[in-house]
Amino acid sequence: MPQGVPTTVPDDGLTTRQRRNRPLLAVHTGDGKGKSTAAFGLALRGWNQGFDIGVFQFVKSAKWRIGEQTVLERLGALHAETGEGGPVTWHKMGSGWSWSRKGGTEEDHAADAAEGWAEIKRALAEERHDLYVLDEFTYPMKWGWVDVDDVVATLTARTGRQHVVITGRYADPRLVEAADLVTEMTKVKHPMDVGQKGQRGIEW
Repeated sequence: MPQGVPTTVPDDGLTTRQRRNRPLLAVHTGDGKGKSTAAFGLALRGWNQGFDIGVFQFVKSAKWRIGEQTVLERLGALHAETGEGGPVTWHKMGSGWSWSRKGGTEEDHAADAAEGWAEIKRALAEERHDLYVLDEFTYPMKWGWVDVDDVVATLTARTGRQHVVITGRYADPRLVEAADLVTEMTKVKHPMDVGQKGQRGIEW
């Protein structure tokens, strides 16, 4: 797409403006680092345009407070105080949507994931947010805790101008097919390959 010009113009009956402003379903997948980072960067860009941002974080421990959460919540507070940017809501539901370091059975974790997806469906039905970041959401689908066909049907039928970005490895082919924008992060090298663990300011 050189100089922002599409390579093809479909015969879909839409004007250039209508086609340009269609809401996107994006998927960031693959084995490489940066899937969530890119999604949160998109959230920052959306906030600057006045978008209402909804982050729904799966898998990562609810005890972790990643740097992006602090920044985005501060931006949400700034919006509340000054009107700059847009509102930000970060959904963790306590320890409910986190099972990487949580006790309980797989049935408990599956129930938590199902409730998380149910909340997202409610938000979509209400057109609550302009941009949804469904962080690490590919995993509940891979593990069978959330029905992929239901996800695809819900997201493709969503109303309004609601952008959605989903992150995580192993994106289901049905989700990839339904998405408008799919990026696969490919690992070439990683510090962990030579024994270096994650570090402050880089991984969190």
